[in-house]
Amino acid sequence: MEIIVTIIIGALAGWLGSMIYKGSGLGIIGNILVGIVGGFLGYWLLGKLGISLGTGWIGAILTGAIGAIIILFLFNLIFKKR
Repeated sequence: MEIIVTIIIGALAGWLGSMIYKGSGLGIIGNILVGIVGGFLGYWLLGKLGISLGTGWIGAILTGAIGAIIILFLFNLIFKKR
């Protein structure tokens, strides 16, 4: 059950990150992966900065979205379309 919740939160965080950061689309699977990895990056980065967006689903989605935006920015910086 925890895997399903992680996928749902990752999908929402990836979708939210892709809506905020307008770049090249990665599709549904790409958004899920970016959201899950973004969640780990967001928790690590915000933890280092001493920032907490709260607990629960909303905090996890917002933290994942912040991480997803960072990943999408770096992805578009590296693989810039010309």
